[in-house]
Amino acid sequence: MAETGTTMVIVTDAGFAPDDRAGALMAGTYGEVSLDDLRAGLPEDRPPRIGLNLAADADARAVAPHFNWLDAITISFESFADGRGFSLATQLRRLGFDGRLIAQGHVIADQYAHARRCGFDAVAIDARLAARQPEGQWTAQVSRIDVTYQNRLRQAPIVA
Repeated sequence: MAETGTTMVIVTDAGFAPDDRAGALMAGTYGEVSLDDLRAGLPEDRPPRIGLNLAADADARAVAPHFNWLDAITISFESFADGRGFSLATQLRRLGFDGRLIAQGHVIADQYAHARRCGFDAVAIDARLAARQPEGQWTAQVSRIDVTYQNRLRQAPIVA
């Protein structure tokens, strides 16, 4: 979740939205846990919606047995130059996670299309980054989500 005192903005294909996770957490309907918490076992009185916070170097196979408890997974990006979070998202989707997948931290607008192709539903950025990279820079990337080298290669005419 957001660092103390930092306002987060959720980025989706529709643009910027307030961080809805904080309200759900305050209402007691959204519990945030770590992988260690899941391994230790969740209490019977747990909130109905569980969000897992993962570091970019987490092992997706260690998370897979817990998918049935998870509504959302947030993967932290410590640096925009560290691509491990993209790989982790892809692995989680391939293992069958179908809940909400959120990239949080140092993700920039130019990486949005790639984040979506890797399986992220949204990106959570702090308000300072949202001010430096306005909504239009993020939504301009939406048209690039389905544009990949592989798709272009499949669409290329066959040369005889």
